[in-house]
Amino acid sequence: MNLNIGIELNETITNAIVNRLADGDPTLRERPKEDVVRRCSQARILAAIGNLNSIPVFLNIRNFVDRALLEQNDPQIMNRGMFVPLRRDDRQLVVAVANPWDPIAEDFCSQRYPDVEVVKILSPVAEISKVIETVARTAGPSKSELDAIEVDEVSEDIADFNVTTTYEEPLTQFIAKMMSEAIKQHASDVHIKTEKERIHYSYRIDGDMGTKYDIPMKLRDRLDAFLLNLMGLPPEERTKRPGISGRFTVSYLRRSIDIRYERHRTYRGYHVTMRILDKSHFEAKLGMGSLAFDPATLFEIERVMSIPSGIIVMSGPTGSGKSTTLNAMLRELNRPEDNILTLENPVEDEIQGVVHCDLKSSAEFKPMITSFMRSDPDIILMGEVRDLDSAELAIEAAITGHKVLTTIHTPRASQIIERFEQLGIERWKIAQTLKAACAQRLVKILCPYCKIKRQGVERRELDIYGLDEEWLHIEIFGKNPDGCGECHNRGYNGRSAILEIIPITPEWSDALSKGTMSPYELELEVRKKGRLPSLRDSGLRMVKEGKTDLDALRKVIDMTN
Repeated sequence: MNLNIGIELNETITNAIVNRLADGDPTLRERPKEDVVRRCSQARILAAIGNLNSIPVFLNIRNFVDRALLEQNDPQIMNRGMFVPLRRDDRQLVVAVANPWDPIAEDFCSQRYPDVEVVKILSPVAEISKVIETVARTAGPSKSELDAIEVDEVSEDIADFNVTTTYEEPLTQFIAKMMSEAIKQHASDVHIKTEKERIHYSYRIDGDMGTKYDIPMKLRDRLDAFLLNLMGLPPEERTKRPGISGRFTVSYLRRSIDIRYERHRTYRGYHVTMRILDKSHFEAKLGMGSLAFDPATLFEIERVMSIPSGIIVMSGPTGSGKSTTLNAMLRELNRPEDNILTLENPVEDEIQGVVHCDLKSSAEFKPMITSFMRSDPDIILMGEVRDLDSAELAIEAAITGHKVLTTIHTPRASQIIERFEQLGIERWKIAQTLKAACAQRLVKILCPYCKIKRQGVERRELDIYGLDEEWLHIEIFGKNPDGCGECHNRGYNGRSAILEIIPITPEWSDALSKGTMSPYELELEVRKKGRLPSLRDSGLRMVKEGKTDLDALRKVIDMTN
């Protein structure tokens, strides 16, 4: 059984871990094993494994690694056994392992360092992978090797594209390097664009497009055909369709990562966008990591999730983490007694025990709805409301007693109601079924290793953003323009979600239905009560805590009102 920490465990060990977790939290004792996974963080599960094996747990090992010792060892072997040597003296070798029952680490280290005792500590798979990444570099071909590629060569099919291995064919090696670097740097997308006299690729990291790297122009068609080949599509598809959607899988340090592929024709050639669906570097759990919302917001999320039927809608621009938050909520709602179905295009995050339905095209939507609603669902997640058909499905499902989670594109939470109306849904239906209108943004986090301390904001910033006078004297932090090695010289390292919730109480629902209150007046009423923070309030709280800066905040939130 996979206990959500990256290692496979047998039934006996799983039961022992669950019992150890229940010793610390008796409320878990009567719950199914799958429910224990849902309620416990990876850190708690890892602590239970360490306790069972009398092995200490270290959640962050990067600062303890002896670089010289690490470079003495083969990354492929470390990756196979998921371990890294940390420190060595005359008596002991300290090794971080992900799976204490896997003998590879102890066997290898005992043979390589026979004169010292091997002492194991336990660390998360993602943390060990990050350390291995620092020495497991995929070398790309030189410019001369790329220039020497014969354009009439035909690459063989690659069923499982391993981007951390070495290929003799330069183009294959180049694409492997491009994708492995994207994954290593936690890029969300890889863009390949053709212009009049150049073709280049770039990464989107923490919401920003990065440096453009040139590719020899003569490789334009070869590169295009190679990527289509990864999805099993012939090159002829380029002339048949203006847009091509698909997906393929790459292998990176023993884990499979889905790549969502989108290609459309342009005036000078094509534009390819590859979305990297790698969830390994963060834990999508409410209240943890990038979803560490403030207590009032978390309480409201839990409150609306406890309502037996109705719609919870998440709004925000593309790339604001809406789907990630809804999937985290779905994990909280996932219980054996409920039948949970999702309707997505594409499926981005599979959850054990949930039935995921993948729409291949928009033409499948209507026939899928009929089958979908006859499948006896209790909870429905619909990827996005984008037209009248999908809006009607969400409303009718809620009216007939289902709990519905979905997303929509609007700038503010209150505009969700207006957007449903624009699609053709009557106001009273929206008011009676909508339980929470939410707006989310992802804010870049300052690199903790190189951020720069500032004594208050400038007067100009105070006036532009309408801040109180106290901000002139508050100690805050800003981005280091040069960055450091930890953040790849960007000054920021990751992003965190902020969420604004407008709960639709029976009183407000009645007012909206009768037209005595507009959606915007509802938003102002929620702010007036001051119980739930707005996006602006949450963002400014993060600035005060030194997690982000005003420059990052103003890029995702209108700070002028």
